[in-house]
Amino acid sequence: MATRSSLATGIGRVLIAVYGVLALAATGRSVVQIIEKFDFAPFAYTLSAVAAVVYIVAMIALIVPGRFWYRVACVTIVFEMTGVLVIGTLSLFDRALFPDDTIWSYYGLGYAFAPLVLPAAGLWWLRKHHRTAGAPDNAATDAPTSTVPAGE
Repeated sequence: MATRSSLATGIGRVLIAVYGVLALAATGRSVVQIIEKFDFAPFAYTLSAVAAVVYIVAMIALIVPGRFWYRVACVTIVFEMTGVLVIGTLSLFDRALFPDDTIWSYYGLGYAFAPLVLPAAGLWWLRKHHRTAGAPDNAATDAPTSTVPAGE
């Protein structure tokens, strides 16, 4: 039987809700951009779609219990933080690369810097709940793997 994650409690619920809002915002933005004017800024619009997928996966990973999903959350949120920092910096220095904004442009300025703050909060939350959220996915894996007595 799967163990219950503590990531979806307290502040974790707020993080999940914010990830949900950004997932909807990034998905909506990228769909409209890609359908209406993809030729204008294909790189920026593709990044918007990537951000949408990242927010969706991060949200799911924070909801679903187990060690596997805890790791998915860690990888996804680190990827998100890297994306926000790299795209935020590039958007400041290379306007030709970004003729139109993405959700991560200017470190998430268009979204009140939520894209910059959210991964930091998410990583803090994951670190805080490392032991409880990293519980095995299956209770059978709690059994010792060695049959050698402790004294030998």
